[in-house]
Amino acid sequence: MHTLHLNKGRESSLLRRHPWVFSGAIARVSGSPEAGETVRIVDAGGQALGLAAYSPSSQIRARMWSFAASDTIDSAFLRARLQRAIARRSALLNDPRRTACRLVYAESDEIPGLVVDRYGDYLVCQFMFTGVEVWKAEIVQHLRELFPCRGIYERSDAAARKHEGLPPSQGLLWGEAPPAIVEINEQGRLYGLSIEHGHKTGFYLDQYDNREMVRRLCQGRRVLNCFAYTGGFGIAALAGGAEHVLNVDSSAPSLELAAANFARNGFSPAQYDNLTANVFDLLREFRHQQRRFDLIVLDPPKFAETKVQFKKAARAYKDIALQASALLEPGGLLVNFSCSGAIDMPLFQKITADAVLDAGRHGQILHYLHQAEDHPVGLPFPESLYLKGLVSTLD
Repeated sequence: MHTLHLNKGRESSLLRRHPWVFSGAIARVSGSPEAGETVRIVDAGGQALGLAAYSPSSQIRARMWSFAASDTIDSAFLRARLQRAIARRSALLNDPRRTACRLVYAESDEIPGLVVDRYGDYLVCQFMFTGVEVWKAEIVQHLRELFPCRGIYERSDAAARKHEGLPPSQGLLWGEAPPAIVEINEQGRLYGLSIEHGHKTGFYLDQYDNREMVRRLCQGRRVLNCFAYTGGFGIAALAGGAEHVLNVDSSAPSLELAAANFARNGFSPAQYDNLTANVFDLLREFRHQQRRFDLIVLDPPKFAETKVQFKKAARAYKDIALQASALLEPGGLLVNFSCSGAIDMPLFQKITADAVLDAGRHGQILHYLHQAEDHPVGLPFPESLYLKGLVSTLD
């Protein structure tokens, strides 16, 4: 087996079971491993630290399969890992009011780079790392057997594959192609989504608990739902008794699907409006018009892909939080999120606090929010906690 020899002192993260080996930690490579091939990791003294998959194109040069050098990385190993990930979610998967769920969450489930989401009778996979790319056929076969479904579809079209030297890949992997719109049940709320064309794998499953939080907070409130996508938070708000919801997104097709979702849940057009607009510009326009709302949701896309971009991202998060703060009635609620891994919770809280202060308001945090339980955070792997949010009340 090919071997990666670490520089002296660079084994500490692996001893804490962090699953990534960066290029700068490697002193030399014994052999000529190909992309995705299993390699041994040893420290500067030759002590075995475990087995990893090699990625010559990425700054993350290897991702750990196992910290036991005696393991064998084969089809049976992968099957056991998949089976364990699915078993951990058995209670969620047996809930008839939760027909969409993340089955596998990459490094947190010890299968680096693999995401598997369940939407009703269909599974959607993302193979984001060379290590799982080479095992794609075996993984699909195991998923068919471990979680019977009608079809398995691939959405490996995210930017992360480029860092691995992999081209985008999308299409049917097995079985029946999903219909144009798949309907899911989330705590009695119904959402239609597009597996083929939707964001991520089709829906923001990570906001499951946070949509329920918004539902609880919306009784009698006028709600502004920014970056609304297909209406997830807006539908939750009306289900919670909101007086009216204004959904804003730059994508007209997303808002068309949102309108269908509102109808799917029995809400009339009088209860909501959908507006295609740039959120940054619209918040300024509303501030000029002195518009007021009782609850504002800010759930923007990722503003920072890397740590290099975090300053630009911080400015963007502050900008929308500042403008939104100026639109809230006294006692109103600001529900804002960041899904940028480069922005941690203490920084996000500081950004929000500065924005509220610059808007001339005073605020208190009522709730800290994060991703749902089917997106678990690996204790040795803090990078798996990417979604963070705040519920703040403003005077």
